[in-house]
Amino acid sequence: MGANRRPFRFLATSRVPLRLATGIAVAGLAWQTSPKPLSADPSLSSSGEKIKSAFDGVVRSSRAIYTITFIIVDYKYYLRSLPPNSSEYRIKLSEVHLRSARRLLRLCEANKGFYVKAGQFVSSLRQVPKEYSSALSSLQDQAIPCHFKDIKEVITKNLGKDLSEVFLAFDEQPMAAASIAQVHRGVLKDNKEVAIKVQYPGLEQRMKIDITTMDILSKLVSWIFPDYRFERVVSEFERATSLELDFIQEANNSERTARNFKKNNIIKIPHVYWDLTTRHVLTMQFCSGHKVDDLDFLKDSGINPKKVAKALMEVFAEMIFVHGFLHGDPHPGNILVSPEGHHRFSLVLLDHGIYRELDERFRLDYCQLWKALILLDSQKIQHLGERFGVGKYSKYFPVIFTGRTIDSKSALGGQMSNEEKKRLKQELRSLRMEDISSFLESLPDDFLSILRTDGLLRSIISKLGAPRRVRLLAYARYAAYGLGSQSSINSGSRVTYALSQIRTNVSYIQFRILIEILALLSQIEDMRYSLVSSLRRMLHGVVYFLSGTLFFLHS
Repeated sequence: MGANRRPFRFLATSRVPLRLATGIAVAGLAWQTSPKPLSADPSLSSSGEKIKSAFDGVVRSSRAIYTITFIIVDYKYYLRSLPPNSSEYRIKLSEVHLRSARRLLRLCEANKGFYVKAGQFVSSLRQVPKEYSSALSSLQDQAIPCHFKDIKEVITKNLGKDLSEVFLAFDEQPMAAASIAQVHRGVLKDNKEVAIKVQYPGLEQRMKIDITTMDILSKLVSWIFPDYRFERVVSEFERATSLELDFIQEANNSERTARNFKKNNIIKIPHVYWDLTTRHVLTMQFCSGHKVDDLDFLKDSGINPKKVAKALMEVFAEMIFVHGFLHGDPHPGNILVSPEGHHRFSLVLLDHGIYRELDERFRLDYCQLWKALILLDSQKIQHLGERFGVGKYSKYFPVIFTGRTIDSKSALGGQMSNEEKKRLKQELRSLRMEDISSFLESLPDDFLSILRTDGLLRSIISKLGAPRRVRLLAYARYAAYGLGSQSSINSGSRVTYALSQIRTNVSYIQFRILIEILALLSQIEDMRYSLVSSLRRMLHGVVYFLSGTLFFLHS
């Protein structure tokens, strides 16, 4: 009977009334709970625009609630009466995951704006089913530019001047378009090239309606499926998006990151022109380059993709473990590679709207966690798991971050043995969605931000063809650097403090030596692989030459 189940479908005649009723209810709720009236949005200057914005909110909310309701019913109907631990259940669950992911993709494409942003956010979360992350990942490059007339109006309202008074030249065609803003290229009166990031009009009110819809839907899903709790994901998305709408904050983040890396020649942060920057318009230095994962460009420029991956991982490892100030949206469009001649390059870091400032105690604990992960110190991992609030789930930290089980015998960066894989697979099958939700809800917000960023970075270095150990060694090395600043947390008497410092320094030196040995072994492995490849090419050439010679002599 289960094999013949069909996806649940609503009758077509019931769709329009359902969408309209739910959309009006959500839009009305968002209006009532909004901290400021609609007229406070500076981009909505006329009553016609206000009405259009409200109507658009009704349509988007209607479409969203209808889609999610459809998905919920499909899960309930298609999986009914199947034992959760059965193979049939797992097969059917994957099927409904895939259907639902495609429906969500269509919803994001239809609603655009914050829904695209939300889809991008979800696709970068490593904890969501692979069907969702795979389907929604196509949203990373989807954005329809706003009409230049509307963009020009936002600029003139914010800067208080006409474009001709500020710019010698201004390209009406955007260089790039994202879910909340688009970027134009311009030339100032002093001939300096700039990039002007302009926020789409009406976003603040739209966000209020869309976030209210998402919040209601997450509560509805959690009520129907108690094991699935998404309220925290919505809350984190709202926090990140609210920060991203303030270009003044983005400019401050940009300058702080530039100060943090002022001694690092490989990373470039565009200069901010403060006299031409407001909450809705950001003017910065124009920096040329190509997306970090553009393999054809790297090949044509003679730049080694693995060296790019290594530099990228070191930059973000330094952010996490040393600075405690982390760029939260490192997708390929926000990281450019700029050639510097003789196969050298620099990394241009863009879009500083989403950042997470890590708690200092958390930063040091996270450094300690990576030290324990490298050493496979199960007691320390469990202790830190208690500090992070995840308890028994801490044993999965090695799997999540290093691809090894907590009792693994495999080398760092190596593959798990078949026996380890089999044991881990059996153990994971016993986990329920309630366990996964409990684990995620227990993690500190800082931890969730790192997981999301790490997921995006893994995707990039994988495309660049870098081995796993590039990421692992970068994190391990900068965790060791980060532990060097631990003394600021210590306290107590002078004698206790001195002894604690000695123990800390000795431990730090031992860890550093281990990391450098691992890095050296990694370099030797790379050299061995390069030598073997060269010998193979030489041997192939010799065989080809000899075969040609013999053929010539024989003929």
